[in-house]
Amino acid sequence: MNENLPPCPACSGAYTYEMGALLVCPECGHEWSPASDGAAEEAKVIKDSVGNVLADGDTVTVVKSLKVKGSPTGIKAGTKVRNIRLVDGVDGHDIDCKVEGFGNMQLKSSVVKKV
Repeated sequence: MNENLPPCPACSGAYTYEMGALLVCPECGHEWSPASDGAAEEAKVIKDSVGNVLADGDTVTVVKSLKVKGSPTGIKAGTKVRNIRLVDGVDGHDIDCKVEGFGNMQLKSSVVKKV
């Protein structure tokens, strides 16, 4: 085994091996190109629920009602959210925004639609 191969970016497994032009992790099955270590993160495209590409500063509409922890009412479908910011959030929450009446929060791109 080659000692200078990087660990798996998905599970941090140390047993990666080369298969053609790709590196493969036998523990989780993740395959990646060794040349795309940092470039893949910058080229990540975030799309809304209907497939439109989102960008920082866009205005989106919530497509389904969302429950908000600690609030008796949630965010209703059709609520407009202005000036979003795309982030690398936790559990798929990739939009950082301020929702009127609720304050700062993170949303998933799968529950919004670009206006």
